[in-house]
Amino acid sequence: MGTVHALPARSATPALRNAAATYLATIADAGTARTYRVVLDRLEQHYGPDADLDTLADPDRLAAWFTAQWGGSAPRTWNTRMNALHSATGYWREQGWLTGDPTIRLRMRPTPADRDRALGRDQVQALLGDKTPALRDRVLWSLLYETAARAEEALRLDVPDLDMPARTARTRRKGGARDVIAWQTGTARLLPRLLSGRRSGPVFLTDRRARPSVAVADVDPTTGCARLSYRRAAELFENHSVRVLGEKATLHQLRHSALTHAAEDGASTPMLMALSGHTSVRSLAKYARPSAEALARWQAERDPARR
Repeated sequence: MGTVHALPARSATPALRNAAATYLATIADAGTARTYRVVLDRLEQHYGPDADLDTLADPDRLAAWFTAQWGGSAPRTWNTRMNALHSATGYWREQGWLTGDPTIRLRMRPTPADRDRALGRDQVQALLGDKTPALRDRVLWSLLYETAARAEEALRLDVPDLDMPARTARTRRKGGARDVIAWQTGTARLLPRLLSGRRSGPVFLTDRRARPSVAVADVDPTTGCARLSYRRAAELFENHSVRVLGEKATLHQLRHSALTHAAEDGASTPMLMALSGHTSVRSLAKYARPSAEALARWQAERDPARR
């Protein structure tokens, strides 16, 4: 006679209000939590805070509500709200509180990458502070922001180019000029882990062994892996930015943001030119333009009423 096994009991389904609070408590970044709370508060208003999560199981009803809320918004706003809803419902499914994906009728909207826009400091912190991506990618993104280097300048680095104690590296700028870039603590803490004792070869490597056609200078002799390409690096960062910010950002925006933030902090023109590798002040001008956030902060600090 066969043995009877009891099936594990499905975890108790909490009310929407409690499920939302539990999920928000898992988000470490305060800014992200505030943004996501907007969506969950409106969800509670529509379904009722004491509603069982099973009421979200109808994808058509959820899509109709979401579209009524943000259908007329800009693509970036739509995607930010969509990312919050998708993340929350994904968490609830992991807890066994939902079965199926109630957001299946909703899709992200395409947003053209704005290469001429600096990211906010909180956005940069969210992108660089996420420890989920691979170590290689985290090192590259940190290096690009801290040095304000072009992605191509960082990707062509070889291990012997690095001066780890001085936190500097020799690279070739746009046009072929030799120059030095310098990084800060964020990169300095991660870089030794990435190199793991390697003394030669490219700093940033692919995950697979190189094809026979790849140039010897672009292959690490220890692992046999090839130099990471710009195309693949750009793709990884864009995917990461959509997941974290709800919108697409580019590797170039890390450089733009670094220069804009340095200008806002009072860096002189010669220092900005050394940081960026520009030889023309005119070329530097668009990067050194203060953001709207910085302008508002500056005005608030000068406000007579504040004094």
